[in-house]
Amino acid sequence: MKVLVANLGSTSFKYRLFDLSDESQMARGGIDRIGQPGAESSCFAEIAGQRHELSQVVPDHAAAVSICLQQLTDPEHGCLKSVAEVGGIGFKAVFAGSMSGVRIVSEPLLQKMEDLSDIAPAHNPPYVRAMRQLQQAFPEIPLVAALETGFHETIPFEHRAYAVPWEWYTQHEIRRWGFHGASHRFIAGRTAQLLGRDDLKIISCHLGGSASVCAIRNGESIAASMGMSPQGGLPNNNRVGDFDAYAIPVVMKATGLSFEQVLSEMSSRGGLLGISGLSGDCRDLEEASAGGHERAELALRLFEASIRSYVGSWLALLGGADVLVFTGGIGENSDRIRANVCRNMEWAGLEFCSERNATAGGESVISKDSSRVQAWIVPTNEEIVVARQTAEAINAGT
Repeated sequence: MKVLVANLGSTSFKYRLFDLSDESQMARGGIDRIGQPGAESSCFAEIAGQRHELSQVVPDHAAAVSICLQQLTDPEHGCLKSVAEVGGIGFKAVFAGSMSGVRIVSEPLLQKMEDLSDIAPAHNPPYVRAMRQLQQAFPEIPLVAALETGFHETIPFEHRAYAVPWEWYTQHEIRRWGFHGASHRFIAGRTAQLLGRDDLKIISCHLGGSASVCAIRNGESIAASMGMSPQGGLPNNNRVGDFDAYAIPVVMKATGLSFEQVLSEMSSRGGLLGISGLSGDCRDLEEASAGGHERAELALRLFEASIRSYVGSWLALLGGADVLVFTGGIGENSDRIRANVCRNMEWAGLEFCSERNATAGGESVISKDSSRVQAWIVPTNEEIVVARQTAEAINAGT
């Protein structure tokens, strides 16, 4: 089966096409500025190592997918003979509450995602809108939503519940859902392959513009740093992370902002951007910090300390770890942040190797050979996880 995996933003569409007979990537591409009045989108497709680009106005996500399929079936440059070769489109969807897991896209699912848009305002609306458009434009292609919360369904009650009135938990689905499920699932499986064991205790650090830390035992999630929403847990590039709700009325009184405005500030002007006043991108912050920018250094130190806090918590929960894994754009590329997360961890059995860390690339060990706990860099591949789940759902008809 050939599966197209879609990663959507409010004005963007990125995709990868997989042939699941051998899990090879046939093509990848992306389109930006979707639905922007008067603006032409940059559309690219990379097929068989050749990059093809065009610019045109793209009114909506259905048009974006149509352009994508035209590129993939182009008689000269494409890799498909016809659209009929696409067995399904899989979406790395984010949040549908109790309708978690992997599901064929249906109206009840879309309605649930729409109802919960306040929890994932940057993710749910564009996915719902695009899925509806694609159902109408390509009714012959099955659509599958692989919810980011699915991997965390194995988390036990005591690590998932908030201490809230019981009916909030049972009736209103107030709990720690956890996110980045596709990435943490991939890390669990790939690390087991690399070490030749399926009984590992893994701490997975997905560090990027959005970041989270997951405790994994025997391939299953048992705790995750993100909470009810992607807003919780680690500070992100522009989201606050963990935050005391009782601070909100203080901010409202002091600033005159409404509740909705405060939430907007927390989700757009917080995080590393809020602390630094400069950028939410760690590359910018590391460069600025090296040049003496004090608040950039403070933002990085806060981020590193937050990661270490969760790593320490998950060490206690797991009873120690076999592997500490770094993935995501920051996890794979920032030797500074990896070094500061791992510093002085000998007490936990981790002997960090600065030399390996400084020169690491791709799948790499960054701990010493004598270290009881191994530290690894493992590039994630969320898309292949979604592709596999999409094929399984279509074959099962669920």
